[in-house]
Order: sequence, then structure tokens, then C-alpha cells
Amino acid sequence: MVYFSYDEIARAFFKKNAMKTPQTQTWHADNGNGTFSNPLFYDEFSDPDLIRVGSDFYLTGTTMHAMPGLPVLHSKDLVNWKFLSYACEKLDFGPEYRLEDGKAIYGQGIWAPSFRWHKGTFYIFTNVRGQPMQVYAATNPAGPWKHWAMKTGFHDPSVLFDDDGKIYVVYGYRDLRLVQLNNELTEAIPGTERVLFKQSDGMGEGAHFYKINGKYFITSAWYLGTMKMPCARADRPEGPYEVKVISEGEDFGIAKGAMHQGGIVETPTGEWWGFSMMDFNSLGRLTGLSPVTWKDGWPYFGLPGNLGRSPRTWVKPKTGVTSKPSAPYERRDDFSGKTLKPIWQWNHAPDNTKWSLSERPGFLRLHALPAADFWQARNTLTQRAIGPVSIPTVELELGGMKPGDLAGLGLLNSPYAWIGVHCEASGFVMEQLDKTTGKMAQAPLRGTRVWLRAECDFFTEKAKFSFSVNGKSFQPLGDAFKMVFQLKTFQGIRYSLFHYSTSGAAGGHADFARFTVEEPLCHGLTKPIPYGKTITLTEVGSGQALTVGGATQLKVIDRGQGRIALRPRRGSAEETEPFQWIETAQADITLLSLASHRYLRLESGQVLAEGLGAPRNREDGSRFRAKRVR
Repeated sequence: MVYFSYDEIARAFFKKNAMKTPQTQTWHADNGNGTFSNPLFYDEFSDPDLIRVGSDFYLTGTTMHAMPGLPVLHSKDLVNWKFLSYACEKLDFGPEYRLEDGKAIYGQGIWAPSFRWHKGTFYIFTNVRGQPMQVYAATNPAGPWKHWAMKTGFHDPSVLFDDDGKIYVVYGYRDLRLVQLNNELTEAIPGTERVLFKQSDGMGEGAHFYKINGKYFITSAWYLGTMKMPCARADRPEGPYEVKVISEGEDFGIAKGAMHQGGIVETPTGEWWGFSMMDFNSLGRLTGLSPVTWKDGWPYFGLPGNLGRSPRTWVKPKTGVTSKPSAPYERRDDFSGKTLKPIWQWNHAPDNTKWSLSERPGFLRLHALPAADFWQARNTLTQRAIGPVSIPTVELELGGMKPGDLAGLGLLNSPYAWIGVHCEASGFVMEQLDKTTGKMAQAPLRGTRVWLRAECDFFTEKAKFSFSVNGKSFQPLGDAFKMVFQLKTFQGIRYSLFHYSTSGAAGGHADFARFTVEEPLCHGLTKPIPYGKTITLTEVGSGQALTVGGATQLKVIDRGQGRIALRPRRGSAEETEPFQWIETAQADITLLSLASHRYLRLESGQVLAEGLGAPRNREDGSRFRAKRVR
């Protein structure tokens, strides 16, 4: 029996379904049957911090050099989120924030925010490298937000408003520290700083500081060895603390690195849930949601019997509210509005005199400023790429460009790649550049309108560029681009609309229209659970069939909320215990026992319910291929 890699499956599925998905469909974690599947968002949302105020949940995260920054999202159920505002409209401390004088803040800017609510005011405290800690405050999370800077900077801060009126911040890397802040939130109180942990204590960075039932808890991220989330607990804010690992090794079978940096939150019904990020290829860092089990006074991510590991699919949190499946952003834009849609962010602080939505209604007009290359081009408009497969396309009108101008669609990262139009004295030329290889592909272009496209497959980490002169038939240009994640930008791939002048002086203008992002795999490779159907389940590694009551043909019995039992089709009334049906990103099936909260697996012909998770290497016998018989 031959088994295909998930790369091959993804490519086949993508080829069959590409361009068939309505543009309005996008990834959302809500499965519509009372369950959700991780990640919460299939695009980057790194360093998340999440709070509850009454029956409402609010979320923010790192935005680095992208502006506006600090998105504020709102949810009633922890699964479906709505965009409310950006707390930071613009960050500008000098020419490097504006991509001027050859300077930049790639991989810097806003990072590791701490989100808090205290006495009617929302606060976001955040790092800005080389600057003191920035504070944003609002009585309404939809804004407006006030902003001020403290006198000191704190690495990866987490603020706690204690119930005795004192305000603390925990911060640092490996030797986490505690200091008390003044009531004005402008500086640390002298003489209150102390070291909480030695580097050998394994508390890492990315702290989240809580007081729960009279005890103090600090969650953090640890990177040496297996990526994990340690947690510290003490009776006093200054310690002494004891440390336990509450999440380790969980990557949902899709990521290169396990869940690590995040925290916990309680629902109005008393449930506890964990949130954290993990690396996923060139998309960047995704956010996951995990049930929390308290044991011996510790908040473990995961379920009883399998602490530290989190199911990719599970029953939605009990919050007292049922929300419809939704995503926080609309990605397409016809540029007909008075403002840009919230999904858009500028690469560094823009020059607002050099772009417009009103000069030509229905178009984004970018005026060309001089730049050495795409990396240094000002007023590049970006949005986060979305997985697992997506296809950004934009229409571009060239009539306003001048010789030396270059406009197009880019994949901003380090290294980057783009497809665009170069205006030369003799006319227009299509170009495609791969910064990794330095290769430039060119093609002649007639007319003043062109459609540009990038097909991005984050399973295979390959992107292909193409263009069209009629918006229907597309011609490939250049070789496939190998997408990567790196620490130069600390971000994943970003779709980018750019226009700059290579002449050394300001150029003309380029008009962008009808930007779309199609998601042919908007629900991953997931297929409906075959309730009432007869299937076979074959273990991926060994090719061995799962048997129940001596039968390999099994009927799938619906037990509600994505849970199933298996019954032999003939010869027996025997039925398995219920399992949570979980489909991996590679289209494999895993069955999570509701009794042991561990995964069904085959080993030497024996059926066991002891698997901890579904590893990416598919070697533990817990991944199955489902084939419908009737």
C-alpha cells in the first residue's frame, strides 16, 4: 500500500480546488458543530495577551514595525473574534521608523504587549526596542486610545494590578525580575526591584503575571530543548516561587515549534482556558487555544489524563454565549471606502501625503518615493499572509508611472520576492525578483493594466508568481520562491503592494484596484465527518487497518459535538467508546479517547488508547487514513 506525504495531498487538493472557493470564505476556528480547531487564526498573531472584562474577552499581540499597531480584538466565546481598533495609530521616534536615511526598525517596533483592565480603564503596556515602555489607555477598547511613555523600558513586561493597590511588572529574559510601578504608571518605584529567578530556573521570557485565589502565578516561555511553557507559583509577589511545566511538546501536528508563550483566562462559567503561540513555517507565529485542567493547584494546559498536551479540536468554551463562525478581518478590498480596511498595515510609518484613496475613487494610489530596493521602499501597504494555502491577486493601472518607477505585488520577508512592472523610457516590462537567488525574470508587457498574482502554499513553503493582461488567463513568471521564517523581521510573510522610484528622485503614481485573497483550503484539508457511513481506518505508518470486533469496515456513529463511535458493519453489535474525531493539517484522522484523553494508536497489531498526541513525523501509530466504503 502506498501512502502520500501531506505535501502531495495538499498539492493535489489545491490543484483540484484552486479558484473554486468564494472570495468571502476565509479560515475560522469554529467548526459549526459545537467544536473548534486550532489555530484560532491561520495567520500570524504572535505574543498574544488576552483578558476578560465581565462577559467580554479582549486580545492583542505583537505588531513589530507594521503600522498601525496593537490590534484590539473582541470575542464572546474565545473562538470567534471581531476587530475593534488599533491602540497605536503610528510609532515614530526617528528616521528609522520611516525607512529614511537607509535606516529601518525591521524586527523591532512594538512587541510583547501586556493587556490589562483596571477600574474601568483598559491598558496596553508594550516594548519598543531602544525606547522606554509605552503605555496605551482607553475607557472604550474601540478607542480612542491615549498614549504616554514611561521613564524605563522593560523586556517582555506583564503588569499586575494587585488588590492591595500596588502595581507590579514582571519582566526580563531567563532572570525574570519584579518591580513596583507608581500609581501614575510613569516609572518604577526606586528600591522595589528584585530578581525572582536564576537563569537555571527555566522560566525563560514572555511572562504573564496573575493573582488567582490569593496566589501569584507567572507563565513564561522556555526555548532550550523541547519548547515548553513553565509556570511559577508563590504566596507573595516577591516569592519564593516553585516552578512546574504546564505545557510541553504540543504543536498540533502542524508546527516546527511547540506552543510556548501565552497565558490563561477564566470564563464567566468558571472554566479556564489557555492561549499561546507557536511557530508555523513562513506564516510566522500562530495562536492556539487550550482547555486548562487545574491539578494540585497548577493550571495545566490539556485534559485530565493527558496534562501538558492540548487537542487540536475540542468542544468550544462554555461562556454562556453562542457566536456564529466568523473571522476578525475581511482581506479583500476594492478601495472604495474612505479608509483602508483594518487588515492593512503599513511597512513602517507612512508618508500620508504620498498615498490616497480619494484622488481616484475605487483605487489605492501610491506615489513613488525614491528607494534603493523593495526592502527600503516607503509606503508599502501590507497584510498578513493566511494559510494553509492562499492566493493574493491585485489589479494595477500603470498610466501614471514615470521612467524608473517600479510597482507591484510582493511577499515581504527576509528574503523577499515580488512581481511587478518596471517603467522604462521605452515602455513597461514585467519583472519578477527572488531575493534569495538574485534571479530576475522578465517579460514584455503591452498596455497600461495588469493583474498580479502570488500562489502561496504554506505546506510546501513555495510561492509562484504570475501575471495577466485580461484578469482571466495568467502567465507564470520566474521560478518558485522558497518562503522561510526568520528573526530579521520577527514576522511571517506579508502580502505587499508597493511603488517606488529607482531613479533617485520622486516618480509618478500607480493605481491599485480590487485586491483579493482566495483561500482554496479555507478550512485546511478538513472534510466532513462521515456520520452514518461505513469506512476503513488505515494507520499511516504501517498500513495496518484498525479492527473492531474482527471487522475492518466500520460504521461511524454520531455522538454529537464532533464525537463518534465505531461499530462493525457486519457480524457484531459491539461499539467502541466515544472518541473526539480530530483531523490533522495533513488530512490524517486522529481519535481522542473521551475516557483517557489520549489518542488511539496501533502498535504491533495491538490497539491502545495511550498516545499523547499526533507528531508531525507520523511515527507513533496514531494517525489514520479514512476511506469511505459505503
